[in-house]
Amino acid sequence: MPIYEFQCGSCRHKFQKICRVGVDSKDLTCPTCGVPSPKRLFSTFAVSSGRPDNGGDYSHSEGSSSGCGSCGGGSCSTCGG
Repeated sequence: MPIYEFQCGSCRHKFQKICRVGVDSKDLTCPTCGVPSPKRLFSTFAVSSGRPDNGGDYSHSEGSSSGCGSCGGGSCSTCGG
């Protein structure tokens, strides 16, 4: 089962939840304030070009070749650009 990221529309708390594919957020509540139906966030994932214990590099994966999931332009500290 994948891990999805959610954000509460009321208190803005971000949290992760392991859910079945296609889960509807209307069945979830914020773990901080209890408000129902948090917004599911778009998440990127990291891939490794080596083992983490021997200095393997990690990078974010996304659908576009420019930028990363954080800024979209390739010019932030997350992208390294």
